[in-house]
Amino acid sequence: MEKILSYPISIISLLLFLLTIVIFHPIQWICFNLFGYQAHKKSVDYLNFILLRIAHLLGITFKIENRELIPKGVPIIFVANHQSMYDIIGIIWFLRRFHPKFVSKKELGKGVPSISYNLNHGGSVLIDRNDPKQAIIEIKKLSEYIENTNRSAVIFPEGTRTRTGKPKEFAKSGLKILCKYAPSAYVVPITINNSWKFFKFGFLPFGLGIRIKFTIHEAISVKNSNSDELTNITEDLITKSIIT
Repeated sequence: MEKILSYPISIISLLLFLLTIVIFHPIQWICFNLFGYQAHKKSVDYLNFILLRIAHLLGITFKIENRELIPKGVPIIFVANHQSMYDIIGIIWFLRRFHPKFVSKKELGKGVPSISYNLNHGGSVLIDRNDPKQAIIEIKKLSEYIENTNRSAVIFPEGTRTRTGKPKEFAKSGLKILCKYAPSAYVVPITINNSWKFFKFGFLPFGLGIRIKFTIHEAISVKNSNSDELTNITEDLITKSIIT
């Protein structure tokens, strides 16, 4: 019954989603080219705010816990499990004060209105998962960026989103590179629950009435931690809080 009821609402939501990213593409271009970084960031923030509100049409709610645990005035490396596109949308809006920049696959760097533009111009990096050397160079670049600006990087060590909520094995090399070249950073693990249900029926229809929850865990100092221990603790904190 939920699947049947969801079709008309999903189609409306999808059309609004597509319209929003198309409209915000030239807005981003204007903000970036005429007014610079801060204006472009604001346009991206409000793009994602609107995308969150579109999700409300489907009865989807968002909750973020423990934001007060995030250190301020230092570089941050957010590490999270990955379940759907709303992981990214939620992080951009709810953690906007930390200027999150993403480690993203290169395929998203072209062809997607607004999203591709932001990835190419907003400070994120695009990696080729089939070219480890290129990936190392790009992740190192992001590490140095957050070290110099006290902004934040976001990495999903699973690589791709899970379709069932059950976590995949974490690939830890990217996190280790971020830590190596941003030694004053703090790693902040985030557990995301229930966003996989957005696509539980496949691409269409979308899930209804989902309660997406972001749980922020205690920050871990990079300079005071062994890299292997840090990555293992981070994975353990995230996966133990995942509800499957």
